[in-house]
Amino acid sequence: MSTHRPPTLAPSGQPSWRHRRLDPDHAVGLRLTLAATAAFLVLVPFALLTLLVLGVWAPLHRLDTAVTDALHGYAQDHPAWVVLMRVWTEVFAPMPLRAVALLLVVWLLRRGARRLALWAATTMIVGGVAGPLLKLLVGRDRPELLDPVARAAGYSFPSGHALNATLAAGVLLVVIVPYAGRGATRTALWVAAVLLTVVTGLSRVALGVHFTSDVVAGWLLGVAVVAATTAAFTSWRADTGLRPVGLAADGAADPKVAGRSAP
Repeated sequence: MSTHRPPTLAPSGQPSWRHRRLDPDHAVGLRLTLAATAAFLVLVPFALLTLLVLGVWAPLHRLDTAVTDALHGYAQDHPAWVVLMRVWTEVFAPMPLRAVALLLVVWLLRRGARRLALWAATTMIVGGVAGPLLKLLVGRDRPELLDPVARAAGYSFPSGHALNATLAAGVLLVVIVPYAGRGATRTALWVAAVLLTVVTGLSRVALGVHFTSDVVAGWLLGVAVVAATTAAFTSWRADTGLRPVGLAADGAADPKVAGRSAP
């Protein structure tokens, strides 16, 4: 006997809003709900962390200072570590990552994936604008260290390197994973994305130009932006009558972009 429950109908005779959003058979509604919920849930700890930084919460300040001092001491005793962190932080700085994202957008446009290209560009732009604005609003100074191993200009919170690394990792995963199948290649892509995000953030703390909370805030904001733009993109597809697929599964206006024929 089937246990599938019939959809709850609105007065108009159509499935209710709740059913369209939570029923697994309605892929677009469910994915939109999950993405929007993820964005909200990530923004909550980000907002809390921002309030703690603005309020100069003593336990957070002590933790930030302890981690910074420990890593600074290690850096002073290990010049090779400093060189590695400097190279990493320059190679995966915001501008190089934006350049890679731009090349990816161009490639998508050439393949006819206009909506996915717009999503990728929007994600990078929204995050790229939000980061500097929040730096100005919070106005947190960078760590002050005797004999620093590196220097950086501007305010500290949130870390622009951590934010842009998270944005770039999210964009690359969404665009490239559908081509990777389900084997070791997909796993390698996820590992590379995590390493890009984590090590880039770590490099900023290791060089003494950011506090740990700056980097965590950059990661949180990046995840929130990717989730929010994904929700907006999924909703746009549904509103324009495109077939109900997930962003990571297809994301392109032309089904041929992902190497599949139209249903």
